[in-house]
Amino acid sequence: MKGIITITVMNRPGVLNRITNLFSKRNYNIESITVGHSEQEGISRMTVVVQVENELLLEQITKQLNKQIDVLKVNDISNQSIVARELALIKVMVSPQTRSEIYSLIEPFRASVIDVSKDSLVIQITGESDKIEAFIELLKPYGIKEMARTGTTAFLRGTQKSQTSNKFSIV
Repeated sequence: MKGIITITVMNRPGVLNRITNLFSKRNYNIESITVGHSEQEGISRMTVVVQVENELLLEQITKQLNKQIDVLKVNDISNQSIVARELALIKVMVSPQTRSEIYSLIEPFRASVIDVSKDSLVIQITGESDKIEAFIELLKPYGIKEMARTGTTAFLRGTQKSQTSNKFSIV
């Protein structure tokens, strides 16, 4: 099963390393991880997607994360209604013959061209992982030259209560 965990942490050197080491030491594979500043100064938010065999392992991970010094809050949002997005930048090969075909693929996916050259296009697409995977599959026959993906970032929809493990309250 795929687990999605959000972690609120102090924005200090070494925090990301300590979090990823926790996963590594226990032989959990991180499928994706995103980190960025939150709405509060000095606080960052991480979204970690991990493949686990069952919910007990996910619960164990959240308990272990809560033991970390710079971790303020851990949320397991795996089985809740969430808003999740990913960003991909894709450089695809083009020729005069294929350029219009590729543009016709871009529109239905609400992607955008952010760089144009004689023999390539750089396309930006955001959305859920499945949408991005489908778009990539359609572009493969044209020749993907380069690709970079951010990984999933997510939080709960609306005003739902999360399965939260609070260590500290943030004022």
